[in-house]
Amino acid sequence: MNRSQILSRGAMLAACSASVLAADAAPRKQQVKERPNILWLTFEDTSWFEAGCYGNDNVHTPCIDSLARMGVRFTEAWSVAPQSSPARSTLITGCCAPTYGMDLHPVQQLTPDGIFFPQYLRDAGYYCTNNFKTHYNTKVDNTFCWDECDKFSTYLSPDRKEGQPFFAVFNSHTTHMGRVRTFHTDGRRDFTTEGIQTRLLPLPEYLPDLPEIRSDYAAHLEGMQDVDRWVGTFLENLREEGLADNTIIFVFSDHGGCLPRGKGYLYETGLKVPLVVYFPPKWRHLAGDLQSVDSRLISFADLGPSVLSLAGVKPPKTMEGRAQMGEYAVKEHHEYIYAFGSNQLHHYLPVRAVRDSRYKLIRSYIPYRQFALRNYYQWGMPSNMAWDEWVLGDHCRNELHEQPFGAHPAKMLFDLENDPWELHNLADDPAYASVLERLDGKLEEHLLQTRDLGFFLPSSREGVNVWEKANRGKYPLEELQKAAGLAGVATLEDLPKLEEWMRSESADMRYWGVVGMVRLLPEMKGESSAKERLAALMDDEDCYVAAEAAYACAVGGIRADEAAGRLVTGRDDATKKVFYSALECLSLDEAYRPLIMAHVERLKADADRLPARANEDAGLMARGVLVNLGLMTNFEIYGEDAYRRGLNFNHGRREMGPDFHPKARK
Repeated sequence: MNRSQILSRGAMLAACSASVLAADAAPRKQQVKERPNILWLTFEDTSWFEAGCYGNDNVHTPCIDSLARMGVRFTEAWSVAPQSSPARSTLITGCCAPTYGMDLHPVQQLTPDGIFFPQYLRDAGYYCTNNFKTHYNTKVDNTFCWDECDKFSTYLSPDRKEGQPFFAVFNSHTTHMGRVRTFHTDGRRDFTTEGIQTRLLPLPEYLPDLPEIRSDYAAHLEGMQDVDRWVGTFLENLREEGLADNTIIFVFSDHGGCLPRGKGYLYETGLKVPLVVYFPPKWRHLAGDLQSVDSRLISFADLGPSVLSLAGVKPPKTMEGRAQMGEYAVKEHHEYIYAFGSNQLHHYLPVRAVRDSRYKLIRSYIPYRQFALRNYYQWGMPSNMAWDEWVLGDHCRNELHEQPFGAHPAKMLFDLENDPWELHNLADDPAYASVLERLDGKLEEHLLQTRDLGFFLPSSREGVNVWEKANRGKYPLEELQKAAGLAGVATLEDLPKLEEWMRSESADMRYWGVVGMVRLLPEMKGESSAKERLAALMDDEDCYVAAEAAYACAVGGIRADEAAGRLVTGRDDATKKVFYSALECLSLDEAYRPLIMAHVERLKADADRLPARANEDAGLMARGVLVNLGLMTNFEIYGEDAYRRGLNFNHGRREMGPDFHPKARK
């Protein structure tokens, strides 16, 4: 399809959407029990600036743009989490996912029953369908709160009664990172035929200008244009079925985009998403005080309560989010919104963020752990591989491009008005001390009020309902949050407290005591009981505590060779990934690579022996460390078959989305 064909097709769909938007120009008299239909059209891995209605002239999205012109375009919408399963866990509960321990991506946890908001809609008479992504971090049945939840689910279902209002969710995977996770760019399509000029695309300042980065960005924008056509098919169908004048439409991405330092990171590029809501004239009064271009702070925790409010259902008090529209819309706008990250299976790395209308604080609780620790799914993108090699190969001469690969401050403060790409940390600038103190205090309040469970180790959550443990038991959650908060900023005055935590019966407390020691070891002279305790914890029964203690001893010169050896050998194959996570952290610091080289033959043997097929296999992590040591290329992490798989994706393109017509049902 050439550019003229694309523009022609886009014009047709835009005209179709315009006819939908123009329906019922004059509001009708409301019937007492009549309620709107609500349609969620979600797509994936897309930052706000990657849609045309947000000022991107390099992508053609006429259908979404027309919805934005006639509806509401939110300019400050936050996903709350930069990865899909915790973001969706927040959407479905109306609470930040750490409240229920649903923050680890993508790990299913034991959680309370009755926390999914569509059930409230069903109780109120709505027909609720999900086609068909239920990527929630819970072991509770993901489908029970829906009338239909499979790849054939639709608002056109013959099981929906005549006149019954619906809440329908559809998800397109067209922009998912899988589109550009091709390991290489050989055989990539010519995106100029899609109207995308790869060589002319403006890149964010934090990225080096590399061909692979440009190619991945162009491929993603191609996906965004496919999403727009997908949205257009729904607008056309609503008109054909006589549903257009009675359906409120939400269009949004699940979190930030595919460019490196987007998905998985708590920068705006990982959190800030396009969010457009269209109200047909008949239901425009439900928009309340929303503006056509609305700059209020809004987060994913607000969307569940907002849908309930639009349906005339009062959101339960257990929800942390606030209804932004509908019968129960709150009058007070958010002064602050909050976000979280825990990285994923490979690396436990709790990070939290808070922002107001101008300033943003990112709080990292293990600041010596680099943000660029590999997610072995995301590192299958050619752009991530190229960026990795650009920095590790010592080609990079721009410190902004190197930022994710080094240790970072525990507190990072950014002025989003003057520094939208978050390049310049103001946390140490005395002129911003009061801003830092204010945001830090608000974040602490939020952790306490929401009873954030994200500081429990992954090992402590296995087979345990941590929400029950923290809220109905006697576990000292506030003490755990205090330990995590202190660990990254501890001083020598805090040493007695850290030593107390290292002797705790709780593995979680011992872990945060160890993290605090890493910060203090360079300042500690001579022997001490704290150092002795740290060395002893290399034998701790909990693998996370043992691995972090070995890392601390390696960087602190406490039986350093033995400590590095323990990270290489691990304890057993089942927990090896935990030790490799700390080893990867160690290997990104050039000063400690000789310690690992002394054990490199064992590492090479495990890289060949351990599974390296799925994204979480330990063999991939062993190979990743060898890449950091300069003994393997990034591409070799994934094996020879990766080249063939990459060619298949580079030659083709992902399907646009589900067939939502009821005749497709089996």
